[in-house]
Amino acid sequence: MKKNELRRMVPLADSTIWELERRGEFPRRFLLTPRCVVWSLAEVEAWLAQRRSHPIPRAEPPDVHLRRTRPVRMDRLPRPDR
Repeated sequence: MKKNELRRMVPLADSTIWELERRGEFPRRFLLTPRCVVWSLAEVEAWLAQRRSHPIPRAEPPDVHLRRTRPVRMDRLPRPDR
């Protein structure tokens, strides 16, 4: 499948897909012709099925109090009682 088809199936940025490929965590692209890069549909579907069977937990939000620039004003933080 070409990049447009891949993007419809896997809504990740090109840089994210490239990084996952580099680390061996995503199916590798290959040259179909000297100017045409494609991915195997079966490999991408298997990758998606594997991701569904082993969900990844959401990342924790960053601690805004650890910012080095433009620290958060305490009077603008949402109150926990709301």
